[in-house]
Amino acid sequence: MIYSRYYEWWKNVDKFIFSLIILLFFTGLFFSLVSTSLLVSDKLNTNDYAFFFKHLSFILLGLLIIFVFSSINQEKLFKISPLFFLLSLISLILVPVIGVEVNSAQRWIDLYFLPRFQPIELVKPFLIILISLILSSEKYKNVYLKYLFSFLITLTIALLLAAQPDIGQTLLVFFSWSVLIFISGINIIFLITSCLILSIGLYFSIRFVPKFEYIKNRILSFFNTETGSHNAQSEKAIDSITSGGYFGKGIGEGTLKNRVPEAHTDYIISVISEEFGVIAIILILMLFLIFIYSVFKKVYLENEERTKLILVGCVSLILVQAMIHIGVNIRLFPTTGMTLPFISYGGSSIISISILSGIILNLTKRKIY
Repeated sequence: MIYSRYYEWWKNVDKFIFSLIILLFFTGLFFSLVSTSLLVSDKLNTNDYAFFFKHLSFILLGLLIIFVFSSINQEKLFKISPLFFLLSLISLILVPVIGVEVNSAQRWIDLYFLPRFQPIELVKPFLIILISLILSSEKYKNVYLKYLFSFLITLTIALLLAAQPDIGQTLLVFFSWSVLIFISGINIIFLITSCLILSIGLYFSIRFVPKFEYIKNRILSFFNTETGSHNAQSEKAIDSITSGGYFGKGIGEGTLKNRVPEAHTDYIISVISEEFGVIAIILILMLFLIFIYSVFKKVYLENEERTKLILVGCVSLILVQAMIHIGVNIRLFPTTGMTLPFISYGGSSIISISILSGIILNLTKRKIY
């Protein structure tokens, strides 16, 4: 029974996209091994590989998640996704109640099997599906009602994120919504007006709401190179990229992972560049671009609107998150704490990208008629 199900899955799955996903995951695992073992040794005064084995366990869990989400029937996926979204939304609502505070931000909850889990990482994949289902629904003909309903759902999540506070994920969520309504055929004037209203609201929130003071400080420190601890982290990151040159200093020779907190998550690109050079970063970027191109090629051949919307939403989320992470590392953007999909260390991030990968593989596999 299990063998026949696996055979059926393997026969229909897009093997090229699946291979790229596996390659990206194991690229992250490799860099976790060579770039965090010294960090563990310094912190625990021992030569174990705690970070590596933890990362490996998350990836194995991620592969199981990919198989589950890519093998279930598409119609069943569309039916259960709103339920998963509701459960993940409840976990996000619980963050202010039972959440764990780290560095003045309350974004995580402690689960017995997954300490410091970030609920928004679970919300994002199912938000993409839910908004796509709403926009492609034939039940309601009024398109502006669909836009309003999808906007209210997105706004609810954004307000919950703002309370943590997490401006990076807030902007990412709004961007995902903007991409989906743009692809669905919205009037461009309506889209521009919506973005202007959101931008004005964000500006006044940052300027006058005390809880958003940290955002203003990060933006000011971004433009003033002499102030701010986060600015100092960005300076160290870009110095590491510069010092690594084209071919890097060599495995284990980098110093950024010992000088910047959470470098193996928020600054993993800089850690890799310092030890393996800019060539390694170019190869990683090429993998991302080939992966995204392969999915968009499938979108071009797809006829069903909801499938198109979900695929575009998923790859746009991955692409923008990668761009923000790299932009922070090379000091194009202020510090946001955004992980690099597939590559960064972290259970929440790996589970989120595994769900997205499973959804992509599900919707790009060979159709059986």
